[in-house]
Amino acid sequence: MLAVQIDVHGGPEVLEVREIAEPVPGPGEVLVRTVASSLNPVDWKTRAWDVGPQFPMTLGWDLAGVVVASSSAEFAVGDRVIAMSAQIATGRGTWAQSVALPDHLLTHAPTTLSLAEAATLPLAGTTALQALAKLRLVSRGRLLVTGAAGAVGGLAVQLARRAGVAVDGLVSRAEHIDVVRELGADTVVDLATDLPKEAYDAVLDTAGVDVSSSLVEGGRYVSISDEPLPAVPGAAKSYVQESKKDLAELVELAEAGRLRVRVAEHHPVTAVRTAHERFEAGGLSGKVVLLF
Repeated sequence: MLAVQIDVHGGPEVLEVREIAEPVPGPGEVLVRTVASSLNPVDWKTRAWDVGPQFPMTLGWDLAGVVVASSSAEFAVGDRVIAMSAQIATGRGTWAQSVALPDHLLTHAPTTLSLAEAATLPLAGTTALQALAKLRLVSRGRLLVTGAAGAVGGLAVQLARRAGVAVDGLVSRAEHIDVVRELGADTVVDLATDLPKEAYDAVLDTAGVDVSSSLVEGGRYVSISDEPLPAVPGAAKSYVQESKKDLAELVELAEAGRLRVRVAEHHPVTAVRTAHERFEAGGLSGKVVLLF
C-alpha cells in the first residue's frame, strides 16, 4: 500500500510516497481503508522541524475512510468512520492507504458529509472544542477569535455562536472578512489595531497574535499557537488530546447542519508535495484535502 513518509526533516521535497506493508490490526483495533485526510499546521511543522517519532515517519493526523477489518463490537466492515490520531506522540500516522487504530479513536462519520469533507473535521474540530472548553465561556459573553478564517478559528466561531456567545474575529486578509461573517461572527477586522480596547471577556488566539489589550481585566486568554503567551494573568495554552467524545459531538453537530466545514482544494496523495506547497503559501479559505 502507499504511504506518505519522511526520512529527514525539511521542505516538501522530503515527502516520499512509497510502498509499505499493510498493517495488521491487533485486539481492539480497526483497519480502515483511507479515503481522505487533510493538512494541518502540525503536519508541515513535523515535516520541517526536528519533532516526531523515529524515521521513517508516516505523517498525518486526520482520517476518514471505510472499515475493512474489525475486532470491535462497535464498528463493522463497511462502516464509514473518522478519527484523529496524535501522530507525534504515538507514531500512528494516517497518511496511508490502510490505517489500523484502536477503536476508542474512531467514531462513525457524519452521513451528511462526503468522506473528503469529513476528513477536515477531526483535528481542527477537536482543537476548537477543547480550546473553547478551556476558556469556560458563558452565554452572552463576548469572545475574540484570532485567525478566525483558519480551520480551527472558523470552527471555533461557529461553536461559540452555538453556545450563545457573541463572537468577533481577526483575520489576516481583507478578502476573508465576509467569509468569517458568514460563519457567524459579528464584527471582523483584518488589522489588530482596529480592535476595540478592553472589550472581550475571552480571547482564543489561533494565529500567534498578541491582542491582550482587547481583553477586559480578569478576562480569559487561551492560545493554540506556538508563539509565547502574552503577559495576561492566567493565560494558557491548549494542547489537543485524542477524544472520541469530542469527535462524536462534532459529528452530531455536522449531522444537524449546525457546523459547516470548508474545503479549498483536493489533491491526490501522489501530489502531496504540491498540497504542502499550496497549504504553506496561505490565503486559502478552507482546508487542503488529500485523496487516497
